[in-house]
Amino acid sequence: MSIPQNTREYRLPKADGFHNLTLTSSPIPPLKSTDVLVKVHAVSLQYRDLIVAKGRYPLGQKANLVPGSDMAGEVVALGADVKGWATGARVAANFALDHVYGDLTAEAKATGLGAPIDGVLTEYKVVPAHALVRIPEHLSYEEAATLPCAAVTAYNALLGPNPLKGGDTVVVQGTGGVSIFALQLAVASGATVIATSSSDEKLAIAKKLGAAHTINYKDTPEWDEEVLRITKGRGVDRIVEVGGPATIMKSVNCVRYGGTISLIGRVAGEADVSELPVKAISKTVIMRGILIGSRASFEDMNRLIEAVKLRPVIDEVFSFEGLREAYEHLYRQQHVGKVVVKVSKD
Repeated sequence: MSIPQNTREYRLPKADGFHNLTLTSSPIPPLKSTDVLVKVHAVSLQYRDLIVAKGRYPLGQKANLVPGSDMAGEVVALGADVKGWATGARVAANFALDHVYGDLTAEAKATGLGAPIDGVLTEYKVVPAHALVRIPEHLSYEEAATLPCAAVTAYNALLGPNPLKGGDTVVVQGTGGVSIFALQLAVASGATVIATSSSDEKLAIAKKLGAAHTINYKDTPEWDEEVLRITKGRGVDRIVEVGGPATIMKSVNCVRYGGTISLIGRVAGEADVSELPVKAISKTVIMRGILIGSRASFEDMNRLIEAVKLRPVIDEVFSFEGLREAYEHLYRQQHVGKVVVKVSKD
């Protein structure tokens, strides 16, 4: 195919809400010798994208940003020194382009797409070859676009340096992207999953995906006590903690002694956590902050996804021109799984 000279892309000229998303055209930068040009087929959205749109991302963001962190597409051009890739390859880019393996560093964190650097809500994206992974063959571009942030985060939380074991019990909070992937990956790994939500309809979906137990936290505000009842007082081995201050004390209450809480988000709001250090120490709780994961983790996760033929849960797919509607749908928080934008029409 002929390589275009320009790309349509969205920018945030003013970061005080997603109503400012502006579709514009920019020249495609020349490839460095180790770069790859990817035709973007699909992008998935994150809760992070809503925060970035308001200019409130706590880790910092550039001005007049191209938002979006998660894409899947095909290689259309290669830099002169690129090895191991060919045009036509189906790929995704890692969330932080330079987080290739091992622990995150400050330098790698600064390469996170869609905040400190321009993201992927564009028709064509230049990325370094070392940031790419092959996407599972059984997945569509729309499905594969859901993987780089939510799925890798869930995988890192469950199967990173301190991996779960078959027979472990896991709590997943809510039915957003990370939580649904955590449910699916935990079930695929032989764990028993307890899912929480404020919606019985969403919990019914969680059941279909393999959750052994479900708790509606509106009907059962003391959901931590229900978790202890389900586990006969032992507590769960692991909690995928996306709520933040408003849920962390309940998580500490219902995790087992020596269990693991993966700290991922703060979507449930604020609360007093002054007793957290004492409670965590008294139960010898392992707490680990999760900021997505490395390209190596992404590759490991894809092997598991291919082995069990896992399919991501997509709530709705929007057109590239309908990006603001996609953000609005995400903002309403009525979705289960991922919200996806189809960028390429072919």
